[in-house]
Amino acid sequence: MTEVVTVTLNNGAKMPVVGFGLAEDNIMIGKVSAPVDHIKASVLSAIQVGYRTFDTASIYLTERALGESLKEAFERGLVSRQEVFVSSKLWGTDCYPQDVIPSLRKSLEALKLEYLDLYLIHWPLALRKGDMHRLLTADDVVAMDIQGFWQAMESCIELGLARAIGVSNFSSKKINDILAFAKIPPAVNQVEMHPVWQQKKLREYCKSVNIHVSAWSPLGGPGNSWGTNNTLDNPVIKEIAAKQSKTPAQLIAYVALRWGLENGVSVITRSFKPVRISQNFQVFDWKLDEEDHEKIGNITQEPTHLVRNMFVNPINGPFKTAEELWDDEI
Repeated sequence: MTEVVTVTLNNGAKMPVVGFGLAEDNIMIGKVSAPVDHIKASVLSAIQVGYRTFDTASIYLTERALGESLKEAFERGLVSRQEVFVSSKLWGTDCYPQDVIPSLRKSLEALKLEYLDLYLIHWPLALRKGDMHRLLTADDVVAMDIQGFWQAMESCIELGLARAIGVSNFSSKKINDILAFAKIPPAVNQVEMHPVWQQKKLREYCKSVNIHVSAWSPLGGPGNSWGTNNTLDNPVIKEIAAKQSKTPAQLIAYVALRWGLENGVSVITRSFKPVRISQNFQVFDWKLDEEDHEKIGNITQEPTHLVRNMFVNPINGPFKTAEELWDDEI
């Protein structure tokens, strides 16, 4: 098994840098296409390969399957609770100060855990209360009481329900707003990041305030309704891949994942296929050179449809454009 490579967060915790993500493309309609037994088999396979970071969220509907998988892994002696790093996220329908602790307890019950290693705010906004998987309308997005909400997030640590707290899909400005009053700073900002959307400004800012950046969709979301093949089809990535001596079918993915790791971020991979689970973890035995990084740094940038359009309400929402949501970092 490959040695587990970690990054030290600002709370001192060590987070393995290659994670196993449990999101699915059709989560917004309240369905999970992979059967529970299939998810469990994939998680157990990932543990045996060497994955130790597992990333889920209340809206993914995979917390319970992950919890059952981890319980079996603990009982079989494949891994201990102390060896895994489990993160989950709070969805917008529960992004109200009074709902933070109850929502976290509900996630912990599903996960069969006493605490999370990391609890994240999924997006920098609240949604009107109701079924989290309902079809959202333009009027569902409302402004978040971020100061009251962050104080409730801090309570998660004070109560021992989470070891670290953080954010997801937050701009530099929105993080800076939190730091102005936070007693406990965010440990992680999880955002879309890949060679075709490199988040240079955000990465530089987070580094300056000691907040770790974790990349969801490190390959650009190929195969998803909201994703693109722009990373895997990029001629620069293909050119760099051609220099490597790995299996041709996986060369391009290796380059994209390795690029993220060498830029100091962790990557959350996602596949329930055993071969891909194993292949995505094999990124530690080679490096990109300076010329590779220079070429990738000059790739034309384009975030996915999800980042550009989700939660934007041009009429009466708190974010009338994607530029407002991302504070001109898009």
